[in-house]
Amino acid sequence: MLTSDALMDGVAACRVARGECVFWWLGQHGFVLKLGETVVLVDPYLSPNASRRSPSLLKPEEVKGVGLVLGSHDHSDHIDRPSWPALVRTNPQAVFVVPAPVAPGLRHDLGLDGDRVVGLRDGESMTRSGVTVSALPAAHELLERPATPGAYACLGFVIKGNGVTVYHAGDTCLYEGLQERLRAIRPQIMLLPINGRDAKRLRSGCIGNMTYQEAADLAGAVEPALTVPTHFDMFAGNTEDPALFADYMAVKYPRLNTIIPEYGKLTRVAG
Repeated sequence: MLTSDALMDGVAACRVARGECVFWWLGQHGFVLKLGETVVLVDPYLSPNASRRSPSLLKPEEVKGVGLVLGSHDHSDHIDRPSWPALVRTNPQAVFVVPAPVAPGLRHDLGLDGDRVVGLRDGESMTRSGVTVSALPAAHELLERPATPGAYACLGFVIKGNGVTVYHAGDTCLYEGLQERLRAIRPQIMLLPINGRDAKRLRSGCIGNMTYQEAADLAGAVEPALTVPTHFDMFAGNTEDPALFADYMAVKYPRLNTIIPEYGKLTRVAG
């Protein structure tokens, strides 16, 4: 099995040409992205948990060289609060980007000032080391209207750098206007949850996402260069078969490329 230090050594050593994005899937909705020289960690779920179906590929104390850490919403498999203090210590240059309502408490808990924790509202952006991160609302499982305009508790992220645009959907279902906004953004890479939702899970407190068919149709409407299904693997009772997504894409949108990610495997995409 790939070790934590070997994975981070591979990230550090990887050279990324202009117009390329390289990424490594960490399981669940977690990714390491490299855009030029900048490393972006998105929704890293690194803590041990007896309920996990796969162990973490990274130890937080061995994660180094990261410029941005993004957390799409305040659930433990997305903003992994037990592991973030170690990420703060080992990445003194990193900026942590989260939904605006989450930022004040996170600053307090991590002991960081406002410059290190950035809270984004809908449509807001921040730039670090040549990478710009913009916020879109996420409907997890409903699109909750915030009391403060734009201050959604669940976000998707548009990550632009090195001539490439990546959309990390966060945890979301479809909602009115999402397709149109993404068409205007024209991401080359889309990272979409496919674990779906149902009454049994919602009744137990497991908030759902797009089905694999809905995720495929979103990709079909936006037409990225590559679509990657995510959030299908981690917990029993909240999984999906990514082969169903890939097969549906191949039949319904054969002109579009998709891959099923593998834990810790380098994927290189030209924008």
